[in-house]
Amino acid sequence: MKKRTLAIALGAFASVCLLVAQNPAQPEKPKTWEEKAAERFGANPTAEHKAQIEANLPAATVQPKAPRKVLVFYRCEGFIHTSIPFGNYAMEMIAGKTGAFTADFADRYDVFTKENLAKYDAIIFNNTTALKPDDAQKAAILDFIHGGKGIVGFHAAADNFNGWEEGIALIGGIFNGHPWGAGGTWAYKVEDPSHPLNAAWGGKGFWHKDEIYWYKPENFQGRDKLRVLVSLDMSKAENQKPLENEKEKPKLAGTAPADVDVPVSWCRQVGKGRLFFTNLGHNDLTFANKAALQHMLDGIQFALTDLDADATPSGSVKVEVATAPEMP
Repeated sequence: MKKRTLAIALGAFASVCLLVAQNPAQPEKPKTWEEKAAERFGANPTAEHKAQIEANLPAATVQPKAPRKVLVFYRCEGFIHTSIPFGNYAMEMIAGKTGAFTADFADRYDVFTKENLAKYDAIIFNNTTALKPDDAQKAAILDFIHGGKGIVGFHAAADNFNGWEEGIALIGGIFNGHPWGAGGTWAYKVEDPSHPLNAAWGGKGFWHKDEIYWYKPENFQGRDKLRVLVSLDMSKAENQKPLENEKEKPKLAGTAPADVDVPVSWCRQVGKGRLFFTNLGHNDLTFANKAALQHMLDGIQFALTDLDADATPSGSVKVEVATAPEMP
């Protein structure tokens, strides 16, 4: 009886193997950007989220000198942030409320031609990651800003242009980890509280919940080229603690955690054009934070040349620094 049962089992197993051999599993078709984005974004922002954003829209600091049009680009080839549709909605609402600019939204590389970009005064890279423009598209982006237009980056715009050194230098640097994770509330110091792009912070350092990058030292542009506006306040123990992680310690290269320099927002002149970048914007509801949105809008108006602000690199100026208070 046992032999017969074993024979039946072996026969069934052989049949299954034959069936699998005759019908091998088909490799899963790679998902398109559109499919991946639909999965990540879902139905967000919800009506409740939109109401939160709308309740915290900032005012334009200055009226535009001429009608302005921006291109908000949000494609990702790497990690896809769920905050992207929140940022897009915030930009749409800010445009409508303030009149500081009008906005088009795009996720296809074919917008990066000299002819098409001529319609715009600034490009906003909203949490884009690992973009892969071709050589002609790279040239169009560089010509755009060097010729006098503006570029703005939110958060993952600094996890961008991998392998394109000119693109990395344009933004200011590229992702080298995020010890300060999205679930933490971190301390920030404001460098030159009187600077027009720091008006949102009311002359004080602050605490904010978001994910903060640091940047690869080999191509981070640093204070000799960037005007740093906001940085992490590393005097606070809460900011130092993530650097105790064994994964992060080698990156310190002997620097004490309290002495680590972690710029968060900066501006700069690039050719005849202007750049503003802020690492804020990983968390969805950063785009419903009034101070963060004001900081972003002021940076956009700077990039559009409507808001004048000193872009002298931080290494060449001496400014007051407002540190964060003790954690509330």
